[in-house]
Amino acid sequence: MEQFNEILNTFFFILLPYLSIFTFFLVSIYRYKKEKFGYSSLSSQFLENKQHFWGLVPFHYGIILILTAHLFWFLFPGTVLVWNNVPLRLYIMEISALLFGLLTIIGLINIFIRRFSDKKVKTVTSPFDWITLIILTTQVVSGLYVAFFFRYGSSWFATSMTPYLLSVLKFSPDLSYINAMPFMVKFHIVNAFTIVLLFPFTRLVHALVLPLPYIIRKFQIVRWNWDRKKTRNAENKSV
Repeated sequence: MEQFNEILNTFFFILLPYLSIFTFFLVSIYRYKKEKFGYSSLSSQFLENKQHFWGLVPFHYGIILILTAHLFWFLFPGTVLVWNNVPLRLYIMEISALLFGLLTIIGLINIFIRRFSDKKVKTVTSPFDWITLIILTTQVVSGLYVAFFFRYGSSWFATSMTPYLLSVLKFSPDLSYINAMPFMVKFHIVNAFTIVLLFPFTRLVHALVLPLPYIIRKFQIVRWNWDRKKTRNAENKSV
């Protein structure tokens, strides 16, 4: 049994991370070079907008904030531990992360409802879109489970996950930080690597393309070839 667990740990926490990272960069670059027009979210907003707002806005705000929190815990573990030394600040950190997770799951639930209930949107939803939504939902739900039942995640992330991830980046994975973790925490980590692996094959790639040229480009000049006032008056009379 111990040998079997070692094999699983080797696959999920040594092989899978490198497979995910390699695939992420290779396929992302390939798609950007070869499929620029498909390198987007393929938004269905024009098909239905009201439910789209209540799904995508909570999801985007929640996922961006929770990912930012995880990134901060990874980059500044010492600062996180110093912050968490004061109980009130620790509670603020934990409750904030929990709220971000709840905001994300609310958005995902609304996205599911929209894609199930609207016929036009359901038609343009591919099987891979459903798989992506299921994996994302699984990740958020498992994260909420960990937040509820294994408290103070920001602290043990800084003391265990950060050293493990750094060891992976240094090409010398140290599983001593992972072995003692509860099953649900390991599941959350494995699912995260799975998302990284599938990321470049999904609509999620749009997150890699920021519309920065729009910030520095010149303003567009729009010239009308007709009298807008007359056109509007004519439309009002016809109504």
